[in-house]
Amino acid sequence: MGNSQNEGKKFLDSVHQYFDHAAKFSRLDQGILAQIKACNSVYKVSFPVEVDGKIEVIEGIRVQHSHHKLPSKGGIRYSMQVDEDEVKALATLMTFKCAVVDVPFGGAKGGVKINPRTSSVKMLEKVTRRYAAELIKKNLIGPGIDVPAPDYGTGSREMAWIADTYQAFNYGEISALGCVTGKPVGQGGIRGRAEATGLGIYFGIREALLDTDLLKGLGIEGTTLEGKKIIVQGLGNVGYHAAFFCQKDGAIITGIAEREGGIYNENGIDIQEAFRHRSETGSILDFKDCKNIVNSTDMLEYECDILIPAALENQINEKNAASVKAKIIAEGANGPVTREADDILIKKKVVILPDLYLNAGGVTVSYFEWLKNLSHVRFGRMGKRAEEASYRRLVNAIESSTGKTMTASERAMLTQGSDEIGLVRSGLEDTMINAYHEIRDVMIDKKLPDLRTAAFLTAIEKIGVSYESLGIFP
Repeated sequence: MGNSQNEGKKFLDSVHQYFDHAAKFSRLDQGILAQIKACNSVYKVSFPVEVDGKIEVIEGIRVQHSHHKLPSKGGIRYSMQVDEDEVKALATLMTFKCAVVDVPFGGAKGGVKINPRTSSVKMLEKVTRRYAAELIKKNLIGPGIDVPAPDYGTGSREMAWIADTYQAFNYGEISALGCVTGKPVGQGGIRGRAEATGLGIYFGIREALLDTDLLKGLGIEGTTLEGKKIIVQGLGNVGYHAAFFCQKDGAIITGIAEREGGIYNENGIDIQEAFRHRSETGSILDFKDCKNIVNSTDMLEYECDILIPAALENQINEKNAASVKAKIIAEGANGPVTREADDILIKKKVVILPDLYLNAGGVTVSYFEWLKNLSHVRFGRMGKRAEEASYRRLVNAIESSTGKTMTASERAMLTQGSDEIGLVRSGLEDTMINAYHEIRDVMIDKKLPDLRTAAFLTAIEKIGVSYESLGIFP
């Protein structure tokens, strides 16, 4: 346990060091900067849960880092390694992440000390509902207060339990479903949420590859993903979808690192088949035509164009950073590169696409889900057919003026209206592209050494504006 506490402290120190470094470039008052950096509230709770005649005491935590905008927002992780510093670091990152992509939330994070892989579904449900009840009792959850989401070890099932518990306590509250995001679609969730973080990573990488000034001298050929070699660490929801969308766009996935080991094939690995193989066998190892790698962290040092660490924090540190051969590190996880490693990599001219920008796709689509819950209507429901009718009129006009007839498939393609998933993906793409250019402009304007400092500074300035316009109460 001591080790995980050290890791949590190291992670929080890293985030604070990144903040302090970026804050040096800010015009804001020192007092405002101190307020932006501090965690506003930390709630720790222990509660008993009885399963099959045995009583266990479970520890839970919820950290609300910033209230400059409400609700605060952040996932809940289930892990035996949950500790206060780690949750504080994640909540802090959430504040800056929301600001970077212009999602009007404060940052928060939660954790419950339980092993989701060895606990029964009955146990998980009891713990989830009791944890939700503890938050409700203290007014720490609600569509206008604090809106949790899934994280490491949790998913849509747990979010549905939380929403149901909240509704039981707030019977008849019309926007109750907005108390949590990442729910199943049938329970007020949104289409496109599952792949949102990975798709956002793909959009971010794609945008960076077009930035020839940034990538000058790295030896990266071409401005598309076509033929780029990628190694991904972590084949969970985030790593899988990031690799899947990159592969779809022509990238070659040469390696996958997981906790039980890794697999490598320089000619490429079919990501869907590898994912299926792991689901069926419980292990990524022994996948066809691949070499097994016993110590999967060694793969962080393999040759590749793009490395996507999408597992846990502190994976690239002062011990292995000098040996990293990737030209671009795309941070799928939160905090996968320590502060010491960051310095080493910047000196090596490695381009790092920072977590607080790159994996913000999840919270962006969570924001869309929250809006959907507050508006009580599915995106596209009212406008889709009207759009299609208008496109049809346009196609008819083109056909009559040219005297040429389109094929049925051409007509279908040109007259398709926007449905929920199309709108969600378009909103996510727009968000990731705009945020990239905003960060890049700040980097150039302030002559900053790297994108992470630029992203932190962008966020700090936006949050500062909120605090300045709110004034200090009383």
